[in-house]
Amino acid sequence: MTVDTFDTFSVIFRVAGGLGLFLLGMRQLSEGLQAMAGSKLRRLVAVATTNRVAGVCTGAFVTATIQSSAIVTVMVVGLVSTNLMTLTQAINVIIGANIGTTATAWLIAIVPSVEKLGLGLIAISAVVYLFAKRERIKTLGLTFLGLGLIFFGLFMMKNGMQPISTNAAVISWFAKFQATSGLGLLKCVGLSMVVTALIQSSAATTAITMTLALQGIIGFETAAASVLGMNIGTTLAAWLASLGSTTEAKRAALAHTLFNCIGVALLIPLFLPVIIPAMNYLFPNIRVAVADANGAQTFPYVTAPMAYIHTGFNVINTLLFLPFVTLFARLICYLMPSMPLEEIPRLTMLDARVIATPVLAMEQAAKEVIFMGESNMDLLATFRLLLQGSSDEKLQRHIFHREDILDTVQQEISTFLGQIMTGHLPQEAASRARALLRITDELESVSDDMVSLLKILLRLRNNNQVLSDQGRQELLSVHDQITSFCACINGAIKSDMDKTAALLIHTKTDSNNITMFIKKTRDDQMKRLENQCSNAFKIVACMDMLSAYMRIKENLLNIAEALSGGK
Repeated sequence: MTVDTFDTFSVIFRVAGGLGLFLLGMRQLSEGLQAMAGSKLRRLVAVATTNRVAGVCTGAFVTATIQSSAIVTVMVVGLVSTNLMTLTQAINVIIGANIGTTATAWLIAIVPSVEKLGLGLIAISAVVYLFAKRERIKTLGLTFLGLGLIFFGLFMMKNGMQPISTNAAVISWFAKFQATSGLGLLKCVGLSMVVTALIQSSAATTAITMTLALQGIIGFETAAASVLGMNIGTTLAAWLASLGSTTEAKRAALAHTLFNCIGVALLIPLFLPVIIPAMNYLFPNIRVAVADANGAQTFPYVTAPMAYIHTGFNVINTLLFLPFVTLFARLICYLMPSMPLEEIPRLTMLDARVIATPVLAMEQAAKEVIFMGESNMDLLATFRLLLQGSSDEKLQRHIFHREDILDTVQQEISTFLGQIMTGHLPQEAASRARALLRITDELESVSDDMVSLLKILLRLRNNNQVLSDQGRQELLSVHDQITSFCACINGAIKSDMDKTAALLIHTKTDSNNITMFIKKTRDDQMKRLENQCSNAFKIVACMDMLSAYMRIKENLLNIAEALSGGK
């Protein structure tokens, strides 16, 4: 039987359409599960830094949850590049991610009828999504809709490949990649590696390989060998994420590649003499063909052994490497020594691909917001030295330079969060993104007002005006109250959301007390002007400084409101 032009295009469209549905379903399932997990997913990142076993378990669980080892790997590279995770901790998570990614193979292997289950899930989930009122129920509907699309996409690929399962030309081409010899094994590994690297999804490669094996287009040995290539091909995502990033990020990418390459190199010599005979012994029905309703032959017992090999490979690799993670990290540092880097804006380290995991992407953005808050504390401490009478030009340049950095950071956080908010977000995530945007804007305004304070002080000095001891002490008292208020707000920014309310319970009272103190200080200065105890130029400068402090206080109060969920 030959396949004519029309049939060829029909096969291509069905297989490509099925793959498209599969990838769309994977994306929807990933987003839905992330939305359901919510803040719990953020806490898992913190757990990953406790010990190596926790890191491996976290990597496996998060990958199985969001159904993408590439996303987890990119996320880890981002965490390493912003110093939120060490290289050793990142290696632990990456090792676990390799185990978690095998969940896709099991999902495909254990489903008895992908067509009926896929269409059933799509029908029920669509009804739930369209008619449910509560957002959590609608999100649940979208999640299972993604699962239904995965199964129906598999069915479309399976049906699309049926006409070519008996085509002599196709069978002859695939025969070049039969893993029945050492050279054939290397060809299969290489082809699988290239395909996975090109489509950036080991899950999609797994689905394609299982479908080919199910239809009998490729043998079990070839399908099993493709697992080895997938593990190498999927490491390209980490390299793409590390481009233009820090040395630590590149080390994480190198660790991912070396880990998988060494594992493949160790198992290749055992593949034909040990692994394949063992699977034939454990699963004697691997090569048994079964006729479907249309009379076409399929090999339904080949999928479970593939899932076992996929999981077994990564578990064995993990057990071999786990005791030597620290030594492995040292090897990576030796192979990729630190390179001197010029100072660049902090958020250039964030990769837009992390946006595919919005809950964790916002966690990285939140860390940069914390950096802005700490920078404002640094500005307050630096300006206090100048207000006390220091004329160190380095301190002045530091304030101007730090404010420039915060301008850039604010712009990049806003762009980053804006990209996150363009996607489908659950209400909790969307609210947090809006709050972070508002907090970022207010923190940048605080730094602007700190520069305004410095300019006023410099204007006084350029006109040979010196603050009186009383006026200086009053301003220092206001400054210290603002600093304490800022420290309180920063503590709330750093805290978990469930502790924020307790930390901000006295915010309104503290704000009112600062307002009253600033008004009293302003009145005292006006009285000195009326009594001719001070000249007008200095009083106007002090008034401008008090107004700047009042604006800073209002900015901080707005942050407290955003943290509390206010509009």
